[in-house]
Amino acid sequence: MSLTAAALVLLAGQAAPALAANSLIVAVPRPDSASAGADVAYAELSRGEDRAALAKLVAARADHAQDPAVLLNLAAAYTRLGEMDRALETYDAALSTRVRYDLETGDGHWADSRVLAADGRRASLRAL
Repeated sequence: MSLTAAALVLLAGQAAPALAANSLIVAVPRPDSASAGADVAYAELSRGEDRAALAKLVAARADHAQDPAVLLNLAAAYTRLGEMDRALETYDAALSTRVRYDLETGDGHWADSRVLAADGRRASLRAL
C-alpha cells in the first residue's frame, strides 16, 4: 500500500531525549480526508528535521485544525523539540477533535486516531 493510500504512523513510548527521528507519530493524510491537501511534514519528521516540520505543521493547522494527522504530527514535533506543554495541548486537541479516522501504524496495524493521540500523550507525559 502506498503512503498516499493510507496514513503511516510510527509510535513509540521513549523519553524525549532518547527519541529517534521516527519514534513518535509520523502521519501522511488519507486521500479521502479533509487534510488530503495538507502538508503534514511527513518527510521532515522522518528525517528528524523537527523545526522544519514544526513550521509546516503550524501552517497546516491553520487550514486543517480538526485533522488528526496534522494534530498528531504537530504534537510529535513539539515533543521532539522538548515543548511538552504545547505537545500535551495538541494531543488534547487531537483527542477532542470531531474528526476521527483510523491510521495505519508503522508495524502495519490500524488504530483509531484518538487511540494514537492518547498513546502519544502518555509517551509525552513519561518524557517530562
